[in-house]
Amino acid sequence: MPAEWEKHDATWISWPKDPNTFPADILPKVEAAYVQLVRALGGAEEVRILVDDAKMEARVRNLVGSGPWTTFHAIRSADVWMRDYGPTYLRGKGLALVKWTFNAWGRKYDDLLPDDETGNKVAESTGLRVFRPGVVLEGGSIEVNGEGSLLTTEQCLLNRNRNPSFSREEIEKVLEDFTGAKKVLWLKEGIAGDDTDGHIDDIARYVSGEKVLVAKEDSESDPNRAVLDVDISILQGLTGEGGKKLDVQTIPMPEPVESEGVRLPASHLNFYIGNGAVVVPTFGGASDRIATGTLEEAFPQREVVGIDCRALVYGLGTLHCVTQQAPSK
Repeated sequence: MPAEWEKHDATWISWPKDPNTFPADILPKVEAAYVQLVRALGGAEEVRILVDDAKMEARVRNLVGSGPWTTFHAIRSADVWMRDYGPTYLRGKGLALVKWTFNAWGRKYDDLLPDDETGNKVAESTGLRVFRPGVVLEGGSIEVNGEGSLLTTEQCLLNRNRNPSFSREEIEKVLEDFTGAKKVLWLKEGIAGDDTDGHIDDIARYVSGEKVLVAKEDSESDPNRAVLDVDISILQGLTGEGGKKLDVQTIPMPEPVESEGVRLPASHLNFYIGNGAVVVPTFGGASDRIATGTLEEAFPQREVVGIDCRALVYGLGTLHCVTQQAPSK
C-alpha cells in the first residue's frame, strides 16, 4: 500500500446529500467545503465524484465547474465516507485493490450499510484486480508510510464489533497479507466524539517514512488530554520497519467543537495529501495557523490549503474521511 504522498492518478469523493448526516441548514456550508476541496486538488490530479444520477451531476457541475480534472461517476451512495467504504489501492507490478467489508463502524448506522456495495461498485469500475479478504476494516483505521510500517489503534481493530473471532496476531497477519505491512504499530485510543471507535486518521499521520505527526491536547481538563498523552508516549517509544525510532512531532488539537452540547471529532490530523496540495481541516481557532504551518514545513513543494470544516465535522468526519486516493502505477 503506497504512502498517501506518493503520486496519484486521482482522488475519489462522493457528493454530500444525506439529510441525516447534513441537515438542510448545514448542507450548503458542507458543499462549499467540497467545492474548495475539488478546486484545491483538481489542478494536479483527477477528482472522481460519485453522483446518484444525471440531475445530481448537473447540479454538482454547476457548483464545481467542469474541467479536464473532474469526472463524474453514476454510482449511488448512502453517504460521503469514501475513505471507509471505498477500496484500498495496492501497487506492485501494477495496481490492484482490496475491498474490505464495511459494516458501518460496527453496525452503528444500518441506513449506511448499503455503502459496502457502493465500495464494490467503485472497485469494479476501475477494471483492476480486486482482493476481497472478507474482513471488516475501514480505510481511516490504518495509516501507512509506504515502506512497510502501518499505524492503527487497538480501540478500532481489536473492537468486538468488527471481527470478534480475530486475535491481535490474526489481525496483524491480515494486514501483512493485504497491505504489505512488515510492522504493525499499535496506539491505544482515539479522540472524544469519534463514532468510528478510534480511527488513526484523527490522531497520528505519517508525513515521511520515519516522521509522524500526532495530535496533542494542552488543556488538562479536556477528555482528550490523557488519551493523547498515552498515544504520544507510545509513539515516542516505537521504531519503524528498519528499527529506527520514529520522528514524532505534535500538532495541537483545536478548541472543542460541539453541536447541541455533543462533542464532535474535530482534528487537524484529518488532512489529505494530494499531488499539488495538502488540504487541512480548520475550525476557526488559533491552532489553525499552527497546523497549516507544520504541514507547510512537512510538504514544502505542495500548497497547503486550510478548509473551514466546522460544518463538515457535524457529520463526524472531515477531509481525510471523505477522500480516497488512487495512486499511479
